[in-house]
Amino acid sequence: MPTHQTSPSDTTEPRASQRFFARQAWVQGAWARDVLLSVDAAGRWCGIAPDTAVPDRIGALPLAGPVLPGVVNAHSHAFQRAIVGLTERRGGTAGAASDDFWSWRDRMYSAAQRIRPEQLEHIAALLYAELLAAGYTQVCEFHYLHNAVAGQPYADPLDMSLALVRAAQRVGMGLTLLPTLYMRSGFGAAGLRDDQQRFASTPDSILRLVDDLQMQVRGLANFNVGVALHSLRAADGAALNEVAAFANTHHLPVHLHIAEQTQEVQDCITHTGRRPIEWALENLPLNARWNLVHATHTTAAELQGVQQAGASIVICPSTEANLGDGVFDYSGYAALGGHWSIGSDSHVTRSWTEELRLLEYSQRLTQRKRNVAAQQGASASTAANLFEAALAGGHAATAQPLGAIGVGHRADFVVLDTQAPALLGVPGDHVLDALLFSSPDAKPQAVFVAGQPANPTALWPSLARDFAQTMNALWR
Repeated sequence: MPTHQTSPSDTTEPRASQRFFARQAWVQGAWARDVLLSVDAAGRWCGIAPDTAVPDRIGALPLAGPVLPGVVNAHSHAFQRAIVGLTERRGGTAGAASDDFWSWRDRMYSAAQRIRPEQLEHIAALLYAELLAAGYTQVCEFHYLHNAVAGQPYADPLDMSLALVRAAQRVGMGLTLLPTLYMRSGFGAAGLRDDQQRFASTPDSILRLVDDLQMQVRGLANFNVGVALHSLRAADGAALNEVAAFANTHHLPVHLHIAEQTQEVQDCITHTGRRPIEWALENLPLNARWNLVHATHTTAAELQGVQQAGASIVICPSTEANLGDGVFDYSGYAALGGHWSIGSDSHVTRSWTEELRLLEYSQRLTQRKRNVAAQQGASASTAANLFEAALAGGHAATAQPLGAIGVGHRADFVVLDTQAPALLGVPGDHVLDALLFSSPDAKPQAVFVAGQPANPTALWPSLARDFAQTMNALWR
């Protein structure tokens, strides 16, 4: 059973500005009972005390259900929320070439070409409210819509970035913004296609964007900046390493799409003589700040290299299924003790429980076994192993103290509704199992970010109005 926690550097418990009491809370990878939770003035946990006696609970706010840490959504393209449901018909005639990632990408570009800053803000605000309502409390925004619709720079290069910041602040979502380097259309290409000019950037422009963002939003709550490298096909090695060196100097998280598609793997081999992750391990300074997005098509040696470098993988099960990418080698990577997180990417679902459920079910379908994640983790519970790994990976994805009910971490948490059909009558020790594997999802009854209640549903009428108007402008 977890014990009372205090900060290692403190001899007395920091002064709490808020106290909560939970009959049941997820602490150090297991359910703890009768937990007194203390939050300091900075919105971080300053005391976690299980098995609290009744007199010690006096004055604490009682929480009405089991408590879980908030989850990090480690990969988001917010603008793609505007095409959910609009790419599910075949192109051309029956019997034509198969629909795949590349044909989907062309349709996605049709949205990317249209969206203006105020429209991006409306799309992202509704999306972030959906994510918050599902129990995500921080999102990593892989942001490459830098330029105006015609591809020319905005008068203020921060226009699109600040639209995302405003959206997150409006609904109370934590945001890790990742300005993204995108220089060419593919391996060996001299530049970008006409329909990619909005993405155009250089190492210099990305580094300026990061510096300007940090100045513009200095002191903003629950916000930080990292960098992203779109992919190996989108920039050469020198450019990738220039941005990586800046990130290393400034201790920023680095995100990189890699090995999502078999064609991408083959193109990388053709142009470099190496598979994508193989090339990255040899040519990029991978370390614990690096987050490799997808890594769907890998070898055992590549996965071992990622684990040895201390890097993390961001798995996006719903998007990878929607695009027909393939199935991540979860068992092979978990056996190595590899770090990973989850992301909703194109946002065909906005639920972390569904992402973890799809991850496990993809393994069961390919291996024809049950409880695959339970075979590799510390717990006999599949749900517990998946949840704990996703929490730990979220910390790596953001470079922020997130993903735990523990002293020093930001006090992000959700309160579950045990009266929801998926959880009704479920014994306490099995609540997390039912949360993941009984659907439809049991939405949290309350969400807190940095110790403060977030109430995205209260904003829903205005968010829905703005989103609907934007969708009408884009597609009608």
